[in-house]
Amino acid sequence: MSDKKIVKGASRANKTTKTKAGSASGPLKNKWMIYGANGYSAQLALEKAVASKLKPIVAGRNKDLVEQIAAKYGLEARIFDLSNIDHIAAQLEDVKMVSHCAGPFSATAVPMMKACIQAGTHYTDITGEVAVFDAAQALNEQAEAASVVLCPGVGFDVIPTDCVAGVLHETMPDATHLILGFAGNASLSQGTAKTSVEALGEGMKIRLNGKMVTVGRGYKMRDIDYGNGVISSSVIPWGDLSTAYWQTRIPNIMVYTAHSGGRLGVYLFPIIKYLLKLKFIQNFAKKKIEQSVAGPTQQERDSSDTYVWGEVTNSAGKKVVARLRVPNGYTVTMDGIIMTSRHLMGYNGAGGCFTPAQMLGNRFAEKLPGAGKIELSEV
Repeated sequence: MSDKKIVKGASRANKTTKTKAGSASGPLKNKWMIYGANGYSAQLALEKAVASKLKPIVAGRNKDLVEQIAAKYGLEARIFDLSNIDHIAAQLEDVKMVSHCAGPFSATAVPMMKACIQAGTHYTDITGEVAVFDAAQALNEQAEAASVVLCPGVGFDVIPTDCVAGVLHETMPDATHLILGFAGNASLSQGTAKTSVEALGEGMKIRLNGKMVTVGRGYKMRDIDYGNGVISSSVIPWGDLSTAYWQTRIPNIMVYTAHSGGRLGVYLFPIIKYLLKLKFIQNFAKKKIEQSVAGPTQQERDSSDTYVWGEVTNSAGKKVVARLRVPNGYTVTMDGIIMTSRHLMGYNGAGGCFTPAQMLGNRFAEKLPGAGKIELSEV
């Protein structure tokens, strides 16, 4: 990743160019598509969208499930897989923007992004995977040339943390270190649980002097007051290791969450990591997830807010801390899908790869229904 590309990304939101909106010789691009409409988060967003009189196209690979959903809400269905970019692009000819919700994003995001660039269709997704964010950034120049927006991570991964990072960088532009974290008590959906299995196989990550580095499970554990009490926390390979770096250029970044597994988990992690790198072990774990994980109920979502925290430090040792309360992560994802789709359906600006805060502003997280304000304090 070059410095030039990062600088372009930071200023991209100030440009204005004409996007591909259809012509006399081609179809009018005026439709919104939710791809992977049978997934947990997609169905939450779909239900709220329909209640708001929106009519997205529901699409995906599973013909029976997608057509059932379309029939339930009286919506158009499109059935296609992601094996051929030309075929995907053909399905997007009249689609202005896609909310991509079909995981695992490590396998599905790149073909959908490339097809969107080819078709002149804006793209968002709900990934939290570092590799997917990096892949989107690698497509930045192609997206700019096509006047297509690529904005991965418009769910809980990474809207709240991305906005906290942006506000902290605004407050301390000379920061050399950024630490982010979050804590909540929600259960997981199948998609998130499967992604977690893949991430554990890759190990814990931090960004050190601009480079991604693998560290141990118990690396620099610390107690953090996220805003709901002090919690023992450990680093995780969260998407902000990429997105926060793009938008702030801070070279040292770590992301924490509440530690689980105790000290025994720290000692056993190298064995767990090794086992989860084996494909048959991963497949076994994912099959168990399919059999036992359903995702949180509405009552669970409504009763489990999430607390986000961040800290920046400069070379003089000055520190600023930020805290933000948002609803349950799946509620954030539901609203993120809808709010970014509304924005891009009316968007006529520049293309390229954006983080959510770059696209919609550093205070966008405060506009999520039920969210608090980003509170700053000096340490």
